[in-house]
This record gives sequence, structure tokens and C-alpha cells, in this order.
Amino acid sequence: MSDTTFAPTAIPTPIPLGQILPWAIFAGLLLMLAIYFVGAEEGATSLISGIYVHEFVHDGRHLLGFPCH
Repeated sequence: MSDTTFAPTAIPTPIPLGQILPWAIFAGLLLMLAIYFVGAEEGATSLISGIYVHEFVHDGRHLLGFPCH
């Protein structure tokens, strides 16, 4: 048998909050926009006229439990 052991020499460095925060805010805004289009883009709250957005997200709406009928 071998007497060698694995001893990693590289230590991960933490990412500063100042670098993560802008990306976290951007991802949060995209998520909120996606939730709006899947959950509320219909009827009186519609920002885009027509039924194209509703039909595009229709199956996702049912999958996530949002009522639409």
C-alpha cells in the first residue's frame, strides 16, 4: 500500500460582496420580470396588447399554478 495522502494546496478565495451584489440584483430583476409575464400579463394588468404573451407562457402558467381561465 501507498502512504501518500491527498493534501490540497490551493485554498479557494471568497468573492467580495461588491462583485456579487450587482449580479444578484440583475438576476432578481430578471426573475421578477419573468414572474410578472408568467403570472400577471393578462387582462387589466396587461402591458402588451394582444394574446401573444399569454399564449407563449400559457403552459408555464398552469405548471406553476397560476390561474388563467
